[in-house]
Amino acid sequence: MSELRQDIISGDWVILAPGRAARPKFLDEKKKARTPSPKAACPFENLEKSGNWPPILVYPGKDLLNNKWKIAVIRNKYPALMPSNVCSTPTEHGMYHGMTGIGAHNLIITHDHYKNFADLEPAMAAKLLETIQTCHMLAAEDRCAEYVSSFFNWGPGSGASIWHPHYQVLVLPMVPAHTVHSLRGAHRYFEKHKRCVRCDMIKSEKKEKTRIIEENKYAIAFAPYASKHPLEVAILPKKHESSFRGASKAVIAGTAELLQSVMKRIKKYANDPDLNFFVHDAPLTHGNYRHRDYRYHHWHIEVIPKISTAAGFELSTWIDINTVDPDHAAAILRGKK
Repeated sequence: MSELRQDIISGDWVILAPGRAARPKFLDEKKKARTPSPKAACPFENLEKSGNWPPILVYPGKDLLNNKWKIAVIRNKYPALMPSNVCSTPTEHGMYHGMTGIGAHNLIITHDHYKNFADLEPAMAAKLLETIQTCHMLAAEDRCAEYVSSFFNWGPGSGASIWHPHYQVLVLPMVPAHTVHSLRGAHRYFEKHKRCVRCDMIKSEKKEKTRIIEENKYAIAFAPYASKHPLEVAILPKKHESSFRGASKAVIAGTAELLQSVMKRIKKYANDPDLNFFVHDAPLTHGNYRHRDYRYHHWHIEVIPKISTAAGFELSTWIDINTVDPDHAAAILRGKK
């Protein structure tokens, strides 16, 4: 039986229609093994030779000649937004409104050509997530910036055009409408209940247990009740923290541990689909969209395997059809198909 479910934060609806796929086809489909691109043609193997040096940040040190760097933050050669010494300004086109495309678009490169986030040594995965956090903190110093979007695309189906694992950070001069929508929903819940909605979600999931995939001392991973996508996973710090920028090293390490585990589970139990993950941070506090300290927001990471495709119904209604019940999705990722 199909079921309509409403996201408690955004108010968005999703149709769960497991009857459309009694056993999800992606579990049985034969998939070709991933084929890495040649290192010789990779622009991230020698950052100096490819014109990507000096970096904005590098770990550890700056010894490129001896190839000792492990993580480097560089400017995207083909940015969506351009840095400038002035802030973005409004533009008018008759009845239409816009803004000049000023901001930043940086890449975080890990040295190993073959290891994505899931395959890194745990300490390096934690350091990488810390580096993403540092990029968010640096953006907060820019008085022109209002929001930071950081994400990872893995595989061509996710939007990745280069094999070598790399992570992207865009600094925006505005808060995306989707983010505003989510923030307003979280604020409404906080005003009504005087509690964080995502903290309550954690309590509810721990009580029901069926959608939890894994947890540790610092974070929890579960399939959301109103998942829009098959095998969608939310990873939240257990302790309430409104901003990713303020998370402790221990929380970052615990979150990185779960993120690695979730990605490995998706590869092992879901036939290695392409995927995206992204960080949902609070807006920068000096922006135009202000709700003081955003105490009602709870930063988190979403992981979206690229299993389904939005078609006419989804695009025309913004109602997603998910053929994998979140309870079943969690069971699949726990290895209990």
